This record gives sequence, C-alpha cells and structure tokens, in this order.
Amino acid sequence: MNKSIRGKNVEIDLAPTLRVAAYLRVSTGRQADSDLSIPDQRKQISGFCTSKVWQIVEEFVESGASATDDTRPEFQRMIERATDGDHPFDVIVVHSYSRFFRDSFQLEFYLRRLAKAGVRLVSITQELNDDPAQVMMRQVIALFDEYQSKENAKHVLRAMKENARQGFHNGSPVPLGYRAVEVERRGTKIKKKLEIDPVDAETIRYIYKLYLYGDGKSGPLGIKEIVKRLNGEGYRTKRNSRFGVGTLHAILTNRVYIGEWVFNRRDSKTFKDKPVTEHIMVPVPAIIERSEFDNVQQTLRQRNPRVTPPRVTTGPILLTGLAICATCGGGMTLRTGTSRSGKIHRYYTCSNAARAGKSACKGRSIRMDTLDTLVVENLSERLFTSERLADILSAISANRAAKSAEVDQRVIRLQSELTDTETRLKRIYSMVEDGSAEMDDILHERITSLKLDRDRLMTSLERIRTHAVPATDIPPAVIEEFGRMMRENISTGEIPFRKAYLKSVVDQVIVDDKQIRIIGSKRTIESAVFGGKKFSHGVRSFERKWRARKDSNL
Repeated sequence: MNKSIRGKNVEIDLAPTLRVAAYLRVSTGRQADSDLSIPDQRKQISGFCTSKVWQIVEEFVESGASATDDTRPEFQRMIERATDGDHPFDVIVVHSYSRFFRDSFQLEFYLRRLAKAGVRLVSITQELNDDPAQVMMRQVIALFDEYQSKENAKHVLRAMKENARQGFHNGSPVPLGYRAVEVERRGTKIKKKLEIDPVDAETIRYIYKLYLYGDGKSGPLGIKEIVKRLNGEGYRTKRNSRFGVGTLHAILTNRVYIGEWVFNRRDSKTFKDKPVTEHIMVPVPAIIERSEFDNVQQTLRQRNPRVTPPRVTTGPILLTGLAICATCGGGMTLRTGTSRSGKIHRYYTCSNAARAGKSACKGRSIRMDTLDTLVVENLSERLFTSERLADILSAISANRAAKSAEVDQRVIRLQSELTDTETRLKRIYSMVEDGSAEMDDILHERITSLKLDRDRLMTSLERIRTHAVPATDIPPAVIEEFGRMMRENISTGEIPFRKAYLKSVVDQVIVDDKQIRIIGSKRTIESAVFGGKKFSHGVRSFERKWRARKDSNL
C-alpha cells in the first residue's frame, strides 16, 4: 500500500521499497574474466537497484553453469524461495535475460511460475514491461538468445574437435595415471597435453597386475578383492576418494591406458553414445601394453556372471569351465557317489545329461582325479618342455618375420610417396615465392590436395610403426625357465591358483570316450614367454588355438 505524509498544504506519496533477489551467472571461467564476470554483474545490478531505490535482500550466484536448462543448484534454490508462502522478495533482477535462461520455452514457463507467486523478472539491460508488445519483444529476445546459445555450442564443439585432432587436451577430467601439462601458448590460450604421472601410473600398473596375475600367492584377483586391497593399502583415486567397484571397472576398461583417449564419445547433455564416426582419437602415452589390455578385456568377459557362473571361475574344482563333453558340448560338472564302504568318489559328468537325461546327451563320466592327473601330466610332459615350446615358438617367429618383411616394404613405399608429396609441395611454394606462378584457385586447390595426401601418408606411417610387432628370438634359457615355472604352478599349490594358470593357456579340455583333447593357443604361449618376469607373478588368458600332438593320446 502507498503511504502518505500530509502537510499543511502538501501531500507526498512514498512508494514502498521493492525487495530484490539478484541472480548472477557465468557459464565458464573465460566469462568470469571478461566483462560478464560476477563482480561486474554485481556492480551493475547494485547501481540499477540504487537508482530505483530498491533493496537487494538476497543474492544467488551461479559461477559455472549453462542457462540452456534448469539443472542449476542456485537457480533452483532461488525459484524455491521465490515461490515460498512468506514471499521473501518482489523482484528478481538479472543482467540480461540470457543470464536467467537461454531457452525461450523454459523462460516463459518460469516467468509464469514466478508471476503466480507475485514475483517479477527484470533485466537491467533489456527493461520491458507487461504490455503485449513488450512481452512479444521479450519472447523475440529469448528466441535470439536460444539461437545464439546453440550456435555458440556448435562453434565451441567444432573448435574442441580441432583441438583434439591436434592432440591437445580439452579440459575434461584427467584419468588416474595422467596429468595435464602446458605444451604451448597461442596468444592467451594455453594448450595442454596429457603426460604420464609417474606415481599414479604405478597404481594403474598395480591394478592390472593384480587382476591378471595376482600377487604371486593367490592367483589373479577379482574386482572386489582388488578394491579391498587398494583401500586397505591406502591407495586413492584422482579425487582422493576411496576406490569402488565401478571406479575399478572403469579403469580396467578405459582405452586411454593403451594410448587411445577418445574425445566426443557421448552427448554431454543426454549422455548417449555418439556414432563412432564422430569420435576423435587423441594419442596419449600408453601406460599398459595393448596385449595386456586385451587380456584384461577377455578375462572380464569370461568372468561376467551372465557368461560364466562365478563358481566356474573361482570354484575349488580344477577343470570346471574347461572340461566339456565331446558329444553335446556341455560343461563337465562335479558329481559325487558313495561306495558300499562309505567312501565318496568324485566325477566329472556331462551337465546336459545330468540335468535333462539321456534324451539330451548319452552322457559320460570320468573320475575327477583321473582327468585332473591326465591333463596336468600331459601338459607338463608334452607341452611345457623346452623342445616342444621351441618348436611352437619357432613357427610363430617365422610367420612373424614374414609379416614384418611385408610391413617393412609397406613402410618403404609409404615413405617414398611421402617424400614425393613433400617435394611437390616445396616446388609449388618455390614457384609462388619466385613469382613464376600466381596463387589462384586452381593452385590453392592443388596445395590443399597435396597437404591431405601428406597427412594421410604420415598417419598411415605412424599407425604402422605403432602397431608393428618385431620378430624376436627367444633365448633357450628363457624358454626353459618358462617351462619349469608352468610345470610347477599347474601341479602344486591351491586349486584356484593352479586353475588360473591352466586357464591362461588352455581353452578347452574335450572329454571323449577314448581320448582327451586339450585345445589352446600358440599365441598364448608366445605372449606368456615374452611376458618374462611379468608372467612369474601370475597368469594371462588368451585366444585359440593349439592342440596336443597328433601322435599322442591327448
């Protein structure tokens, strides 16, 4: 209500002082340093309210949030206070409508919600009233703000993509094991790249070692056990928090650790994955070897409860998950029987026959100790000997040497093409510099084409050099030590430990009526031997296929 002071001959009307809530917002740190900074907005709003004789009773500051949606803590707190029954303020004052919202529909929605509570929104740079023409003008301004926001987002994403293509870091959270370091400056812009953090990188290597190899006493550890060990030993995440199962799984599946940092993988608002064609691969230093990472992914798939029951992975039976029936392909599971003397006998039995009867499979059984002994002894005597291992590895080395020669020829050819392309570019530049040729559209198009060819050739060369696997001769002493270590570890120790070593080199043990076939991978043996000391801490798991010699009963 208006108050009045009555004099002898004068009457003065005094309007009530309006209570103001100031809303200040910037989206990024760059805006915080520009003329849209929080202090600058505060100063301008304060001056505006002073000129209107309005009182600022509360201030809401959003220092790093986009106005394209309402997922802003301070914004929501302000709206909640504005619509409270005690009516704490009459006006919300902003620098411009774009500080409040950059979505025309959402702007009108919140304006109507505030109007129902008796609260107005005022922009100090776009003063408009409730006249229909002024309302239409506000809506037009909101549409332009929304359009500008989307255009800015498009241009920012384009710039960030180009930044990523050049190998620079765009400011997302740095993964554990790395740190962002300044590599150059372009005006006021600081360009950063990821480099290995020597301390945290050891944590990553430790995690992979525990998952693949264990600590040399218990065999490979599961994710939960690794989490317990890390937290118990005082390891912490990048944010100095305790490790969790989700965090550890993300580390074990993150391809950044093999040098593949992917930018633009998913939409920042919906969190949905984008098409692979829109992904940008940013090269970073690798912490984990590719073969080791691939082994982890395979082990994760094998240990997935949807694929392999936990009892098959960690159960106290040596060949569960490996032994299968030759007739139906079903797994061989444990069955027990008691003799007249009361002695309990253990058997591997076809699970399909045991579950569904003879209609599913005729079924077969074999004493557990018999099959365990057959597999362990034949592996020790016929696979893990220096002569047999040398035969397998020599064949692989010969094949690798042939492939290496092909790669060398490819590198020579690409290098020749690259040299020719660079020579042509230099020749054109010289002609333009000497004045013997003018830089017209045709010449410009030719230069662009040559540059694209040069970049393609350089990328191809880099890819070949990165993934090339050299042919390597393995010393006999290393082969002998590996064979001795494997013979020992599949024969002695706790069942889970022995089982882990067996699963590292064996894919299947096919049980037939008259023969047992053990199937594995030659590449497994090679990778394990090349692993050298790393392998002595535990085991790896690999792909197919090697078989026992045809002149054996295996």
